[in-house]
Amino acid sequence: MKRALIVFEFIILFILGYYSLYLATDYQTAHGRHGMPALIWIIDTIDLFIHEGGHGIFSLFGRFIYFLGGSLMQIILPVTTIIVFLKTSGLRSLIGTLYWLGHNMINVSIYIDDAPKQQLTLISRHAIHDWRWLCNTMGIMDSSGDLAAVVAFLGTISLLGAIGTTVYFIVYDIRAEFFPPPPPQPFPPGLRPRTRTFLSPEDKSTREDDVDS
Repeated sequence: MKRALIVFEFIILFILGYYSLYLATDYQTAHGRHGMPALIWIIDTIDLFIHEGGHGIFSLFGRFIYFLGGSLMQIILPVTTIIVFLKTSGLRSLIGTLYWLGHNMINVSIYIDDAPKQQLTLISRHAIHDWRWLCNTMGIMDSSGDLAAVVAFLGTISLLGAIGTTVYFIVYDIRAEFFPPPPPQPFPPGLRPRTRTFLSPEDKSTREDDVDS
């Protein structure tokens, strides 16, 4: 069973490495996003619904948060899954949750970088480009590329975290399966391990009183 798990982890590592490399390179160009892998397209579609849901939720807090809310929800939800699954499923859950966070952050970085260019196809011809409106409002249109680069860098770190977690558990499981620690050696008959008892001052005084009596 453990060996099957190790093989599965190697497959996961290959998949994570392939898609992470794609996200860090071709995915960030318009040409590279044509004919994207099916799994990337599926995750992007899910993230689009999350993005639009974020607009609806954060519309309660004003116009600025409304425009920011779509991208904000793409970060908040993966971070929430990291926290929840860490508590319920342990460190292995980071393999999936860190990848999802990194995928979303790179997706958001592309949207930010498109603010001055407006080359992305929006869901409607009448839709307002979130990050163009945000950058104009904040007066940082000239710095949108730098902001996008920072977000993409953090997303790449998150992807590397997912890969690193996978490698850690592969090494951990290989050591447990093929190089288990030796069992503890029993003591020869009649011998016991030396133990040292530390007495509190109260216990010492009680023992001394018993001796005197």
